[in-house]
Amino acid sequence: MPERPLALFAMSTKTLPSVYPPEVLERLRASVEVDPSLVAEDFRDPRVRSALGRAEILLTGWGCPLIDAAVLDAAPRLRAVLHAAGSVKGIMAPGWWERGLVVSSAADANALPVAEYTLGMIILAGKDLFAARERYRSLRTFPVAEILPGIGNFGRRVGLVGASRVGRRVIELLRPLDFEVLLADPYVGEAEAAALGVRLLPLDALLRRSDIVSIHAPAIPETHHMIGRDQLALMRDGAVLINTARGSLVDHDALVEEVRTERLSAVLDVTEPEPLPADSPLFDLPGVFITPHLAGSQGNEVRRLGLSAVGELERLLTGVPLSHRVDPAELERAA
Repeated sequence: MPERPLALFAMSTKTLPSVYPPEVLERLRASVEVDPSLVAEDFRDPRVRSALGRAEILLTGWGCPLIDAAVLDAAPRLRAVLHAAGSVKGIMAPGWWERGLVVSSAADANALPVAEYTLGMIILAGKDLFAARERYRSLRTFPVAEILPGIGNFGRRVGLVGASRVGRRVIELLRPLDFEVLLADPYVGEAEAAALGVRLLPLDALLRRSDIVSIHAPAIPETHHMIGRDQLALMRDGAVLINTARGSLVDHDALVEEVRTERLSAVLDVTEPEPLPADSPLFDLPGVFITPHLAGSQGNEVRRLGLSAVGELERLLTGVPLSHRVDPAELERAA
């Protein structure tokens, strides 16, 4: 039997058992030699340095330290980095691509629960569920058999800001439902938008026309506070803003001003900073529904990330093209 290549974990020891539970680890070990008791949380560790010298594959994830030129120099046999998490930007330093490394990410696997969360919030927002819950809690009664005007999801217009992995997943999930979906993304053309089944609009027009706006753009310098005072002012009275991307995309001071007037409401799974200061007004505004960065992979969903990395490993070792290979040309405008 041919010798299996050596793989090395580079991630947080706390998250490793969730990403690679026993059944996933067993599948992994069928392809590579790997020691789950040896995890690179610090590449200066002597045992880690020794393993780096023989490792062909790095299995990275949350908590992976920066992989810089010194690390790459210590790993002359390294040929692939398989990331069981989203973006690789936080772990890579200049010089990766010149080494000819194959790099894969589980960003698609992590996009699914974010899209599911977004779909749930869109549906609940369309039913005015958050405000209705507060009214019922306060009054302890409601008018039976009354049809409430202005709510419901039939024909509700949803504007998506960004055709990212998550944005595209949301489009897929919305497709069987009775929503009208608008999209703003400077990198998407009319033909691609038509293929996605959405209507492409400039951001300002999308904000004016949407009942619910959901943000799925990357956090890059160009998108910092892309939803600011002027953009919020364009939104319809009663519109809902959903943010599952990054807190820096929204000007929170401007959002607080709008929500205080009860003109807009918001669903925020991400904020700036994170977590918010304890005295942030966002906690107390009835028009804001905040969750503690839960949309991404949590609990049993984390296992999906490990399965994604193992699938990529099996493709790599059998010569099949990777399904989730990272394209360096796209990194500049990716999250």
